[in-house]
Amino acid sequence: MDSDGTQDARGTHADRVPRPAGPPQVPPRPAQAPGMPPAPDGSTFLTWLRTPRPEAAPGVWRFGHLPRPDEEPEQIPARQLIGGALIAFLVGWLIWSLLWNGYLGGWWLLPLYAMIPDSWAEPHSFGSVVVVYAYYVAIAMGIMIGVGRLGRWSELWKRYGLPAWRRAAPVSERPPAPEEDPAQWNQLRAAGAADAAERLGAEARAGRMRDVDQARIARAWQGVRSGRHSLATFSGAVLKDGAAACLHPSGERDLPGRLAKHDLVTGQVRLGTTADDPRNPYSYRGTGLALGPDLLGTSLLAVGPAGSGKTGGVVWPLAESLCLHALAGRAAVVVVGAAGAGLGPVDAYDVVVRVGNPESVYDLDLYGGTTDPDEAAAVLAEALVGDLADPHPGADSRRSTTVLAQLLGPFRGVHGRFPSVPELRQLLDGSPGPLGALRKALTEGGQESLLRELDARERQLGHPGDVGSVLADRVALLDRPAFAGFFDTSGQSRPFSLRALDHPVRVRIDLPERGHADASRMLARLVLAQFAASVAVREDRSLFACLVLDDATGVITPEAVRGIQRLRSANAGVVMTLRTLDDVPRPLRSPLLGAIGCRMALSGLTPWDGQDFAEVWGKEWTEARDVTDRQIIAETPAGKAVHMLRRVITGNAPTARAVTVRQVERERWSASELAHGVPPGHAVLSLTSVRGEHAPPLLVDLRS
Repeated sequence: MDSDGTQDARGTHADRVPRPAGPPQVPPRPAQAPGMPPAPDGSTFLTWLRTPRPEAAPGVWRFGHLPRPDEEPEQIPARQLIGGALIAFLVGWLIWSLLWNGYLGGWWLLPLYAMIPDSWAEPHSFGSVVVVYAYYVAIAMGIMIGVGRLGRWSELWKRYGLPAWRRAAPVSERPPAPEEDPAQWNQLRAAGAADAAERLGAEARAGRMRDVDQARIARAWQGVRSGRHSLATFSGAVLKDGAAACLHPSGERDLPGRLAKHDLVTGQVRLGTTADDPRNPYSYRGTGLALGPDLLGTSLLAVGPAGSGKTGGVVWPLAESLCLHALAGRAAVVVVGAAGAGLGPVDAYDVVVRVGNPESVYDLDLYGGTTDPDEAAAVLAEALVGDLADPHPGADSRRSTTVLAQLLGPFRGVHGRFPSVPELRQLLDGSPGPLGALRKALTEGGQESLLRELDARERQLGHPGDVGSVLADRVALLDRPAFAGFFDTSGQSRPFSLRALDHPVRVRIDLPERGHADASRMLARLVLAQFAASVAVREDRSLFACLVLDDATGVITPEAVRGIQRLRSANAGVVMTLRTLDDVPRPLRSPLLGAIGCRMALSGLTPWDGQDFAEVWGKEWTEARDVTDRQIIAETPAGKAVHMLRRVITGNAPTARAVTVRQVERERWSASELAHGVPPGHAVLSLTSVRGEHAPPLLVDLRS
């Protein structure tokens, strides 16, 4: 019975039978975590694995790609093509009718009379009938071939006939040959690991293997081929765990959820579709636009106003792809952004550093995990006052580095660690107490070289031009109650150091934006400086390392530009976004755009930002056609009839056309086009791969 006294029509007799009281029924455990894609069956995975991925130009989504010609074929308009074919057919019919009815005479039968013998010309002769009608068919075929060429019947057949239907119909691909089937793991068989190959093939056919598993095991096999792992160890792990062999240290085999399309065989993530626009090369039009480590190794800069889709359309898909690569053992990723910026769930990362949040499990190492005072001073000086250095490519912050080194070295020599933020602030302020205690400890320890460093610092205190006070003011931004539990150097916290980029780690660093904008920009510069210093000294550079900065405002400095230039040789890259290029000092804009290999201008760009992109993309030689049309006036009735027929066929008035063709040099994308010609949700993107391959600026739809 319902609450109003009526009986539910859906109730049954079994529902009305009273049941004994007991514990509440517990719903069954779900087969997978919420948001996880369903585990594919064997056929789905094998279809994905066997899909062709032909070689293509940089940025083309290779999964199932069908190559297109470089130049657009000239295509006749449909109305003109059909009208011409119909008129050609009528002309051929008219010619045959005139010949058949004798209006043109009998001259076309002379070859027939010359070739056949006189005995075949008798009435009711079978031979004469066959030859005569064969001759008629030959003449008719000749007329059809002639008018068919004039009417372009072959092109009409290709466009609307059976070939067009075959192209539109789905093609069922045959399974590849065993020696070409990637699901057979023939490389393992050739190396003598046939048992491991059989186990992996069985896992794939049973649906227990995913794309991350395939990529992770392929990465482990590369380690065997390079000599980092032994074949026996690899085979034993595969025979024991199957598709779960060689797991990531986190034990995860996939992300909690995916938003973008990924292909881990090629390492690409699809960002959108290249627009069918005349400004795009014909081979790119309508193809998927994808990025991978081969392009991110030259770094990426995306510029666009708020709401243009930088985070949702560019940063998060790339971060998601890099996290998948990390699970496959191919990459290490550090994602830096404001708290709540939409950089993915916490479960998608191994380490989450929430600066300024007391609930953060991990801390951030202020000194990057180094034990060298000079290296720590250089990185810290770049973070503190890098934006105050002379904004020219040749400028640096050596004076600030020297001041910090004069304090960090003696402090570490006495305490065996670097100073915390409050201690560093006191030393930079020149407080007599901390400096006196440090001097006393150095004197008692007999460390004369470090004592000379401290003496030099004390002599510079209070002198005009001393940068110690500026450094102290910048350190004061981190010496706030909100950061009281962070940047600890006593060993009581769990600091994360970018020295861990030797391993396939997934890291997210949330910066405090509200009320601490200057501190957030300082920490972003610190992470970028530590990243550039860490990837340069890695032992295993086969692991791709990438830093993703959701907002690089205030991060670009002369030293940062030099560090980005060195990332390509270290198999590393950085992804940065800016709301406008005005956030970069004017002298650094050209060096920054020159150091970045992949440049993206999103919709809503200002004309002055568009001018910088137009300059770096340069100009190209194009063919300019000046067409002059002059209408033809018919004087005679026959001419007027012909002109009317041409108007019906072509849809245009008969004209005499004069075409002037010349070569001109023009900008690939002008500042005005970038500011006003990019539709919402689109972007103009140029690409450069680590092998030096280039893709011109492409108009891309990020929503498809």
